[in-house]
Amino acid sequence: MLSHNQIWEALDRLAERHELTPSGLARRAGLDPTSFNKSKRLSADGRLRWPSTESIAKVLDATGASMEQFLAFMRPDAGLSKQSTGQQENAFPPQGSSIPLLGFAQAGAGGFFDDGGFPAGQGWDVVEFPAAPSQKAGVYALEVQGESMMPLYRDGDVLIVEPGAQVRRNDRVVVRTNEGEVMAKVLLRQSPRSIELLSLNPEHPNRTLELSDVDWIARIIWASQ
Repeated sequence: MLSHNQIWEALDRLAERHELTPSGLARRAGLDPTSFNKSKRLSADGRLRWPSTESIAKVLDATGASMEQFLAFMRPDAGLSKQSTGQQENAFPPQGSSIPLLGFAQAGAGGFFDDGGFPAGQGWDVVEFPAAPSQKAGVYALEVQGESMMPLYRDGDVLIVEPGAQVRRNDRVVVRTNEGEVMAKVLLRQSPRSIELLSLNPEHPNRTLELSDVDWIARIIWASQ
């Protein structure tokens, strides 16, 4: 019989294998970001809360894992090999003391990101991360190219981006459209249908995008300047 702890442990291990926090895993699956938070696993009166079968199905679909692979994570000795999780061979390797680096121009091309906006594929460089990567799983770096983000970001500056993190009003973000346009802006407003973005460079207009036209949006957490 499956226990409450085993189910949640399997979700945590699956998130870790894909370099996600429980919140990031929920977001990738299209769920509320707090769905898998530890605070949601017990009710206020101490009763056990279980993830729904629908939530688990969405997580498996979003990560490409099978039910057999998910069940394997419930074993105490469950490994984290690519074979056991179904990770693609061309996915970016687990992060150590460095993180993936890509230029803004290259970021607009296909094949460098998965459906959740996380780094994947070949052609990435690496750069040293100024904090422990284990504290920010899945982060990567984008190198600014050109002067379109002046005066805040200059050509050659490196932006550390955290996909899967919740974005709020006035956060600095990187947005990629379905057409491959990549831009760094300030999030002014987000509604269920659109986002409003403030340009960093006063010579460039602000933008309003339909969410259906947005491939992914990720928060900028640090910049080398």
